Amino acid sequence: MQDDLERVLFGEAEIAARLNEMAVQITEDYRGKDLTVLAILNGSLFFMADLLRRIPLPLKLDCLRVKSYYGGTETTGRVQYDPQTLPDMSGRHVLLLDDILDSGHTLAAITEVLRTEPGLLSVKSCVLVRKLKKRAREVKADYVGFDIPDEFVVGYGLDYQERYRNLPLIGILRI
Repeated sequence: MQDDLERVLFGEAEIAARLNEMAVQITEDYRGKDLTVLAILNGSLFFMADLLRRIPLPLKLDCLRVKSYYGGTETTGRVQYDPQTLPDMSGRHVLLLDDILDSGHTLAAITEVLRTEPGLLSVKSCVLVRKLKKRAREVKADYVGFDIPDEFVVGYGLDYQERYRNLPLIGILRI
């Protein structure tokens, strides 16, 4: 699979080191608070597992399956998910985890929905990678693993047509 990459942006050691740094900051920010982590599947699976094992706080974990790319290399702008699968977040702080901040459609749509949840104390977002580009929807991530160029990347949960997620690195796909 690595032969399909134009180049590697971040290797395993670099990703692990950055996750350590992010975990320290998140732990500091949420110490003593009731935290629920809501991970967007499937892309955030590897990121979620590795990051949360580094956060020594009691927390609740839930997942939300969201679609916006539908097999292509660009988002369609349509964010599809089942709102019935949202957990009860009353009296809790929510950290939304996603693999990538690209167009902003997914993160903005889910954040808007979460902010209407009754009793929610706060919502912040955390992404593994953030593309440096103008977004279709204005949204910011509170925690960012890596800033990347506006290239199509795969690995470490990021995919192209559900492939390449299991690469232990992040690289630019040769298209």
